[in-house]
Amino acid sequence: MSQQSEDRYARGMATRRAVLGDAHVDRAQAAMTDIDRDFQTFIVEGAWGSVWSRPHFSHRERSFVTIALLAGLGHHEELAMHVRATANTGASREDVIEALMHVAVYAGVPAANHALKIVKQVYADMDRENEGGVR
Repeated sequence: MSQQSEDRYARGMATRRAVLGDAHVDRAQAAMTDIDRDFQTFIVEGAWGSVWSRPHFSHRERSFVTIALLAGLGHHEELAMHVRATANTGASREDVIEALMHVAVYAGVPAANHALKIVKQVYADMDRENEGGVR
């Protein structure tokens, strides 16, 4: 791995941990095998080390843009993960709702409707966890 690649990987892991949390990243790392090792490296370097680490958007802004894209494309598992990550990015529930209003107009009401169902469930789960002191 080149020095530039090593730097991008380290930056990506730091950003990924800041956004998704240590527990999520540790689970993903523990589940990694030879089958997906190169893919995971690609994601860490490309998504987290390059795009999420760029300076123009804050993590908050990247969070609701990502949520809108995932909702519009129907990537529900990733959507739930990124909604949960709003606890770390600073994206508010209002930010997420506004993003989904854009999804309704530009990607379709059914996509936004299903995303809202997921968002409501994730926030209900998070609220329950916070009430019980579980994180």
